[in-house]
Amino acid sequence: MKYSISKVDCVTETGMRKNVSVLVEEGRVTSLSETAAENFNMTESYYLYPALINVHDHLRGDYLPKVGPPEDSYYLNWSFWDNDLKSSGLYEERSNVSALDCYYLGAYKNILSGVARVNDHFPHEMNKEFLPLMPLDVIEEYTLAHECSSYDLGWGEGMEEEHGKAVKLGQPFITHLEEGFDMESQDGIGILKKSGCLDYHDVLIHCIGFSGQDILDTRDAGANIGWCPVSNMFMFNVTCKIQKILESGINVSLGTDSTATGAVNLLEEMRAAEYYFRRMYGKALEPRLAFRMVTENPARAFLMEEKTGTIREGKQADLLLIKPRKEDCFEALLSAQIEDVALLTCDGEPLYGDRVFLPLFSTYTGEYTEVSIRGRKKLVKGDPAALLRRIRKAVGFEKSFDFMPIDI
Repeated sequence: MKYSISKVDCVTETGMRKNVSVLVEEGRVTSLSETAAENFNMTESYYLYPALINVHDHLRGDYLPKVGPPEDSYYLNWSFWDNDLKSSGLYEERSNVSALDCYYLGAYKNILSGVARVNDHFPHEMNKEFLPLMPLDVIEEYTLAHECSSYDLGWGEGMEEEHGKAVKLGQPFITHLEEGFDMESQDGIGILKKSGCLDYHDVLIHCIGFSGQDILDTRDAGANIGWCPVSNMFMFNVTCKIQKILESGINVSLGTDSTATGAVNLLEEMRAAEYYFRRMYGKALEPRLAFRMVTENPARAFLMEEKTGTIREGKQADLLLIKPRKEDCFEALLSAQIEDVALLTCDGEPLYGDRVFLPLFSTYTGEYTEVSIRGRKKLVKGDPAALLRRIRKAVGFEKSFDFMPIDI
């Protein structure tokens, strides 16, 4: 399939390129100046970004409402939340929904907010049958641990074995780390160092217990951090030392965590990151940096920077076209709502967008449907409206989700 999108303002690593024509062939960007016979000429102002990448989610856990600590209290570590979740009525309600439909919920939470690639932090034995069925790219090339502590959930083959596989295979090693305040939680970096598992393969999620020395050790090792401020503040009333982490030069990406504790989608997570950064430090999180945290930074963390994360000739056509609410391209992304997404593609394939792109959706194989999102007609890969109807039948009432506001 060969097509182009012309007369758009294209957002690159260095800023805005005006009036660009992006040519897509066989799933890749092949030119930023040529057009194809199948050309979509954007007569109004649109900004074209790299499609977003969510560094941390648990797709099966994307259900609402949230489950958290009692009022005016917070958790000592993640395990107290796990106990509350599994004893909650919400957990019982969710058990009526098939695992596959729970995964589809997580997938559409991401797609509708402009995410083309996401990591599902579960072990392969738990998600391998679901990931190939998802309507977006759920990254499958990773190794993991749940948490580097004695009370983790025992995911994978053990920390040293999983990290060793990551090194051998050239994949990221992903783990929650220092998600709490007890002594063991706060020794996560020490545990990794003693085990010989601290290096550039690591994608360390949360890190709220990091000391100044932990930050230096992480920087020196070339490890990456996944920041989930909404989940951190909800569970612990604190997040990581993000200003010191950024100043150290560590590669930081934004993740939503699941909606059980985190933001409803990655766009909201970006806005929350800016809010909490301003509240903590009295100054703005630079919008260009927030943009990098959901594009090129997670691509680097997942060792995919040669494939995605930026718009460049030869890279995969992972594209996000937005009708902007603000003139500055980075502020426009921070202010974007899901109904502002005009087109989202992954490897050139359309996942979500406006009806003007119907010829593109019709050309690609696979099912797509028309839905109404906050009163706006949209096309989407798959059938999220049917998904919502199945879930309502399973739970026995008119269940709704803030991250999937479909009018049915």
